[in-house]
Order: sequence, then structure tokens, then C-alpha cells
Amino acid sequence: MSVQPGWYVDPADTETRRYWDGEGWLGAPIPVDATPPDGPPPPEPEPPAPATPDAPPTSPGPVAPGWPPHQGPQPGPGPQPGYGPQPGYGPQPGHGPGWGPQAGPPGWGPQGGPPGWGPQGGPQGWAPPAGHPGWLGRPPEPRPHGLRLAGYGRRLVARLIDFGIVFALNVVVNGWFVWRWAQEWAPYWQEVFRRASRGDTSADGLPLPSEQANSLLVAILLIATALWLAYEVPTMASGGQTVGKRVMRIRAVPMAADQPLGVRRALSRWSTLGLPTLLWYCAGLGLVLQLVDALSPLFDHPLRQALHDKRAQTVVVEVPQHTDTAPSNDRNQPPGDTP
Repeated sequence: MSVQPGWYVDPADTETRRYWDGEGWLGAPIPVDATPPDGPPPPEPEPPAPATPDAPPTSPGPVAPGWPPHQGPQPGPGPQPGYGPQPGYGPQPGHGPGWGPQAGPPGWGPQGGPPGWGPQGGPQGWAPPAGHPGWLGRPPEPRPHGLRLAGYGRRLVARLIDFGIVFALNVVVNGWFVWRWAQEWAPYWQEVFRRASRGDTSADGLPLPSEQANSLLVAILLIATALWLAYEVPTMASGGQTVGKRVMRIRAVPMAADQPLGVRRALSRWSTLGLPTLLWYCAGLGLVLQLVDALSPLFDHPLRQALHDKRAQTVVVEVPQHTDTAPSNDRNQPPGDTP
């Protein structure tokens, strides 16, 4: 999933922001608390035209994108009386036509940016997204809003805790319907096991459950889905955390800004994973869809988003030990963060 163009916090220096055009960084960084301009930064100045044989080059050479160009020496008042070429100065044998001294102080040469800069002009330690052409080595892990991404182990344990709570709610609310459904199927399975013990594999004359069994199954799935919805959506909308996420110290935040999810985003996130429960009626199809969703963070890079995260534009991050679990909502900063 590509991140929309906009101003985001630099992953290498969280005190600055830079403009992301959907493929790479543009322009120079600005302080994180400064109000970014509308749209992309102004274009970099065009490099001077290449030198011709009649005019020696005066450009200091290419510089890193976003780095102010080298100004070179300042013009003086002019040559002093009697000034002229020094002995031995000028084209030497073997030099091509038009050769002359380069602009700048003695020993100066075109610079390629400050020491330690990467091949794309980013600051030291910064790397473009995975697959960026010309970058060698693995890029560092992104830190949305300056927070570490939650590991898959934490997310799995948190989800298992939540499933345990929802299961306990179903035992209380849905228990009678499940018992009645099991009673409808009990004669069928008892006969199947009785025949299997005698080596009889025929299905003729098996006692089938009544039509009430199908109605009971639909009621069970509807109640289970409603309980899951009532458990997860309100808590995720207000704080980005369920009981399981609080225990594992992780929470879900929007990609655009570190703020509460809200009901609409929380409902969109839950429905991708929760609504397939109703499809358990269709030969377990819903369970397969939920399994794929649950495993999807293992194959998503670099933000480790599950399918429900992608739909709601959220990421799951760790909650630092030294801060409150409640998400911050800084109205003084414009929305946008690390892509």
C-alpha cells in the first residue's frame, strides 16, 4: 500500500518533517513544530549550464537534493596593478582545448553532500522505502508517530486474550442456543459412531436433524457476531485498545495522526475481521477468511498491517513504558507522520 503524498515526520530525525511524494522524499527538512506549506516544497534551483570550451566551468558540481548549493568564493574588488598569470600557470601539455583553472579556492572540488549522506541525498542513517532504486542494504524499520511497530507475537497473544473474553460472553449469552443445536444433531452422530464401531460406512437411514437446527445455527452466529462487535468497537474507537491490547501494551492508531480511531474507523477495522463470522455457516468459509486476515501481518512490509489495518488505514504500535496509554491529540501539529 502506497502512502499518500504529504508532509510527514522524518523517520531518521523525529524533530523534523519532510515532504513525501509517494515514492521518495523531496526538499529540505523543516522543524516538526513548524506549519508546513500547502503542497510540495518549491522546486530546487536548476543547475547551471555545463561549461563550454570558451568558458571554464564555475559550478561547484552536483549537490545532494535538499542541501543548499555551495556558493563558492565571493568576488573581490578586482586584480591589483601588475597582476598577471604566474609562471607555470595555464594549460599544460596533454590538456584539452579550453582547459583552465576551476572556480573556487585552491584545493576545492565539487562536493557531493555532507559526509555520511546516502546515495539519494538523505541524511545519515536514513534510508528510502524497501525497493528504492540505488539503495544498498536493508532500510531501517519505520516508526509511525515515533513509536515502535508492535511485533506479531504481541498482537497474537492480545487477540487470543480477546477471543477468550468473547468466548466467555458466548458461554453466558449463547450457551442455551448451542445446547439446543447440539441436541438436534446428537441422534445423527450417535448413529454414525454406532455404525462405525461395526464397520458399517453406509449413510442410509441416518436420523437427520430437523429444520430447527439451521435456525439455531443462524441465531448462534448472529449472537456471537453481535457480542464481538459490542466488545471490541467501543473500546477501539475511544482508545485504540481492547483488554488484550492493554495487557500486551500495544494499541492501534491512524496512519495520518496519533489520535483516537473514532467509531467509523473502528467499525471499518472490526468488520473486515468480525463479519466473516456469519460465513461460518457456509462450510467454514468465514473461518478461512479470518485465518488469512490474522496471518497477513507476517507478509506485510514495512508496516506489518493486517488486512483490517489496511482497510481502516491504521497501524499497531507499542505503548512506551514511561507514557500514558491514552493516545495524544495535539491540535497544534498538522496531521501526518512517518509514511
